[in-house]
Amino acid sequence: MSNEMLLKYGCNPNQKPSKVFMEDGSDLPITVLNGKPGYINLLDALNGWQLVSELKKATGVCAATSFKHVSPAGAAIGRPLSDTLKKIYWVDDLGELTPLASAYARARGADRMSSYGDFIALSDKVDVCTAKMIQREVSDGIIAPAYEEEALEILKSKRKGSYCILQIDENYKPNPIEHKQVFGVTFEQGRNELEINKELLSNIVTENKNIPADKLDDLMISLIALKYTQSNSVCYVKDGQAIGIGAGQQSRIHCTRLAGQKADNWWLRQSPQVLGLQFVDHIRRADRDNAIDVYIGDEYEDVLREGEWQRIFKIKPEVFTAEAKKAWLAKNTDVCLGSDAFFPFGDNIERAHKSGVAYIAEPGGSIRDDNVIEVCNQYHIAMAFTGIRLFHH
Repeated sequence: MSNEMLLKYGCNPNQKPSKVFMEDGSDLPITVLNGKPGYINLLDALNGWQLVSELKKATGVCAATSFKHVSPAGAAIGRPLSDTLKKIYWVDDLGELTPLASAYARARGADRMSSYGDFIALSDKVDVCTAKMIQREVSDGIIAPAYEEEALEILKSKRKGSYCILQIDENYKPNPIEHKQVFGVTFEQGRNELEINKELLSNIVTENKNIPADKLDDLMISLIALKYTQSNSVCYVKDGQAIGIGAGQQSRIHCTRLAGQKADNWWLRQSPQVLGLQFVDHIRRADRDNAIDVYIGDEYEDVLREGEWQRIFKIKPEVFTAEAKKAWLAKNTDVCLGSDAFFPFGDNIERAHKSGVAYIAEPGGSIRDDNVIEVCNQYHIAMAFTGIRLFHH
């Protein structure tokens, strides 16, 4: 162990010198088992580890997250996958999945476009099943508390042997006061040690007071994911996994729309039209994901025009019409939504409702809370005011 680690460069290649170190002289809580982490890798790793360890503590189930540019692209707990989810996550050929593998399949699969080249964080010892799943994905690295010997060897084979593998000391406790510098000015604050639990969801302010136990878990997943997402941020969750995360938008309605569109895309990928797509043999995984994303979007002609569709599909797909998409999206129900700060206007609820949201957790405290509650009541949505803000920068 060592109390510092030299890095190739900082956020960008021109930012040198670069290192991470422990100011108090203690050992770093991470050990590099393979490869060489970069500055952003370590930001993703340390934030991702906090997220998954808190998810496991809150739900009692192993957890995974797929991080990109210091925000989660996906986060999930290890609930079993349906056959449809196995297919849209491209893991239906791996046989029976362990809970940890299921968690990562969900975290990676929710928004595969954003997860491309991710940094992975896992709450538990990495098993062979999970390692084999990761082996074939484009990923920059992984952090976990431990690795099975065979799983470690599988991961070491990635990226021509340079795949970044970090081991975290799961007993490490950081100093309760944290610092960072901006423009030569040192900022100091108490760490955000707020524990997210079901008690935070007890103040239900809408006419509908019924939030089932599994939906309380989903709301906690949304809030814990938001705790480590660049603000402003909104997170849609269903069945133990984030299905749409909107991060870093200056306007909350834009967060809600961005996350809602990602949630819609996740649901559209489960439609018969998408499941029935016949891709050419040996198409790259990323090209297939990109093609699906374009096909279900407004620019679908880009993959259906003559000369282009033949490169992607064996048979030219029918247009997925706006009417057909709307009909399919109407079947997505019982979605949970979390917001890292209050909704200032009811338009956020209107947009969330279009993506099947039935349960919401947000801090409350807006001068327009009455309007937000009114719109929730209109759609029979149950909403809890947590009284806590979760900004992360």
